[in-house]
Amino acid sequence: MKDVAEMSFEEALRELEQVVGQLESGNVDLEKSIAFYERGALLKKHCESKLAQAQARIEQITLAENGQPDGTAPFDAK
Repeated sequence: MKDVAEMSFEEALRELEQVVGQLESGNVDLEKSIAFYERGALLKKHCESKLAQAQARIEQITLAENGQPDGTAPFDAK
């Protein structure tokens, strides 16, 4: 299983969808359900972080007086 921190947003989202599908199916025993839930929580947190980073980068786009994009400001991903 790939480390969540190394996944792209798309990879993490695909796996999260698979985890949710498994849990919703009801065909998983309790121990495996707990493991799926824990993995899903990590994947969800990773996706949220990636989205927040993307949003911050988008917010860095500067606008000219006419409201049209005219460049970008540096993005600091602390």
